[in-house]
Amino acid sequence: MWPFQRRKHPADPHLAFQGTVDAWLRRPRDGRTALLPPAARQEVPQPATAADGCIRNEQDDTPLVLIPEGTFLAGEGRQEVYLPAFYLALHPVTNAQYKRFIEATGHRPPDQSDYGDPVWRGRDFPPALADHPVVCVSWEDAEAYCRWAGLRLPSELEWEKGARGLDGRRYPWGDTWQPQGCRWAGNRGQETTCSVWSYPQGRSPWGLYHMAGNVLEWCASAYVTAELSPEAANGFKPATAPGVRVLRGGSWRTAHPAFLRCSARLFSEGRLRYATVGFRCAKTAP
Repeated sequence: MWPFQRRKHPADPHLAFQGTVDAWLRRPRDGRTALLPPAARQEVPQPATAADGCIRNEQDDTPLVLIPEGTFLAGEGRQEVYLPAFYLALHPVTNAQYKRFIEATGHRPPDQSDYGDPVWRGRDFPPALADHPVVCVSWEDAEAYCRWAGLRLPSELEWEKGARGLDGRRYPWGDTWQPQGCRWAGNRGQETTCSVWSYPQGRSPWGLYHMAGNVLEWCASAYVTAELSPEAANGFKPATAPGVRVLRGGSWRTAHPAFLRCSARLFSEGRLRYATVGFRCAKTAP
């Protein structure tokens, strides 16, 4: 159970989200979690193709990986949960992809933020950040993008299965924390986000990039404080706080490995925009 699940102010969930993150950033260092120098620049692999086990979504060129039907171990208690087959994006939506969306639809650009500094200026962004995840997008923005692309946001259980595979591992790469497995506060230096093709050593069992670190990701699911509920058909109890949505995955600003575990859950009001939050797409399998 995480500290943010015990807060007594459900009317201000954005405070719970930001307060939890800031508390970790300001905490005294005890020596057990060493902050590392920035990782050496890594060779960026070429995007996957259908031959690599992906399909591509025609509208926005998102590569999607099939996650087969069946059970997996979910939550801190590693409860067995069944999900039908679905597709999950190989990486978060990038700035370049999001630019195609706003040019096609006239949707507002991600040039304003409720927390943190936006990357975009007006309707454009620095060219060097084209393959970085888009940030400063609300849940509503992410939903609008998915509708345009003919895709959808993943449920938090779909997201978790994509992150940890079938064996209930703590991190996408295994049970042991690896400081260079993802982009986080301990190795980012003065940088924030990174290319969606970086940290290939941190991919999930399905080959998905950045299921830990880089950016937190919006899920379709409404947030509830309960842990996994055996009696609920979808694995979680029904929503009790309209508009409050689940965030998964940790970000470049996350300062402790506990918040980078596959089972870690945060939440926010869906209308808010953060410099640490993006999203990835999903698709229902035929």
